[in-house]
Amino acid sequence: MPYPEIDPIAFSIGPVAVHWYGIAYVVGIMLGWVYARRLIETPRLWAGDAPMSRTQLDDFLVWAAVGIILGGRIGYILFYDFPNVAADPLRALQVWNGGMSFHGGLAGTTLAMILFARRNAIPMWSLFDIVAAVVPIGLFFGRIANFVNGELWGRFSELPWAVVFPDTKAGLSPRHPSQLYEAGLEGIVLLAVLAIAIYRFGALKRPGIVTGIFVAGYALSRITVEFFREPDPQLGYLFGGWLTMGMLLSLPMLALGLWAILRARAARPASA
Repeated sequence: MPYPEIDPIAFSIGPVAVHWYGIAYVVGIMLGWVYARRLIETPRLWAGDAPMSRTQLDDFLVWAAVGIILGGRIGYILFYDFPNVAADPLRALQVWNGGMSFHGGLAGTTLAMILFARRNAIPMWSLFDIVAAVVPIGLFFGRIANFVNGELWGRFSELPWAVVFPDTKAGLSPRHPSQLYEAGLEGIVLLAVLAIAIYRFGALKRPGIVTGIFVAGYALSRITVEFFREPDPQLGYLFGGWLTMGMLLSLPMLALGLWAILRARAARPASA
């Protein structure tokens, strides 16, 4: 399959270049915000009143953006690039050297949710659920941006849809378009599963169910795609020529997601 060599820079305003990656973050956050508004404004989805107001959701948008960006960058440094940053601290600001970590972004957003929920007397698990329901939207656009940038490519492949990425670091051999695999699993499939759980089975009425499905679902999706994705060159395989950092970080998520589901099922349904 030919690589569609799209310029990573969408447009420029004077000396400022606007990248598709940044646009993907903005579009993902904004569409997630629109979907979250729809959830809290649909009474039948909740056991009682919605756990937060539209104004509170609007205020949380800033908190979420800060948690995603700071957590994602710090997570990448700690999990994937710490020796290089320790040797050159200014590298921490060079987002073009590496990028963002989903697991770090998740940690940053979780901290933002806990602080915001406590400050505004919002049921914490319900806030988790609202955010978890919309995160796949951002994941979809983020992975598409990875593909446009020609980064985080997959392992060598001879399948008909394998892609030769233009970056010289990827070589000239065709590779799995693992970014598109992730966009499909972490984005489209996971969003659909969560929507079915919410609209068909009333999952928001038991706080924690949606969060657990998302966390476990992401972990399974990421572990699956890691078998097709080339590991980060500075880390390589951690064990046996197959275990990667992405897998290692996703295993605790799988356990945490299953625990959240079991905890929610054992608890009494939420009330007004």
